[in-house]
Amino acid sequence: MTNVLIATHNKNKRKELKTLLNGFPDVKVLILDDLDANPPIIVEDGKTFRQNAVKKAVITSEFFDGLVLADDSGLEVEALHGRPGVRSARFARVKATDRENNEKLLKLLEKIPAKSRKARFVCSIALASKGGLLESFEGKVEGSLLDEPRGKNGFGYDPLFVPDGYDKNFAEMTASYKNRISHRGRALMKLKGSIKKYI
Repeated sequence: MTNVLIATHNKNKRKELKTLLNGFPDVKVLILDDLDANPPIIVEDGKTFRQNAVKKAVITSEFFDGLVLADDSGLEVEALHGRPGVRSARFARVKATDRENNEKLLKLLEKIPAKSRKARFVCSIALASKGGLLESFEGKVEGSLLDEPRGKNGFGYDPLFVPDGYDKNFAEMTASYKNRISHRGRALMKLKGSIKKYI
């Protein structure tokens, strides 16, 4: 049995990642709250999702005897030249609520026609052990943005994001269905093919 620590304090993200990892054989999934002492707070100052994910995974793995999984993810909007990007969680302000971030995004897009509201969700996942990076993986899903939020599931920008080829947005899908097609789900499927080497 191999312990895998998910290095995040984001409750929604932690729940989603834990659900996705529970199906992996011979893996016990832990979260930061399971530790007797938390590793230091890590400043996410990278310019890319990968840089932030790698930094979190590598530093956290110095304080945990096992594998550490960290991710950084967010929304890139073509009409906003890739924003909010790595600042997705703090787009409106530091420690912004999902509602505040969504409202700011809609405000910036209010004069943008539906056909020009293309966006993508990006997730970068890093796997580390004993202070060193083992591998990293990326998942993307292309879509477009609504002009108002819909749905009660999900978190972040899910109420606004409709993946290409679907009528429902992420917040209108069940968690299990979203996990199969989401950016995080796609990155984790890549991880699934590699994590066996380290168990």
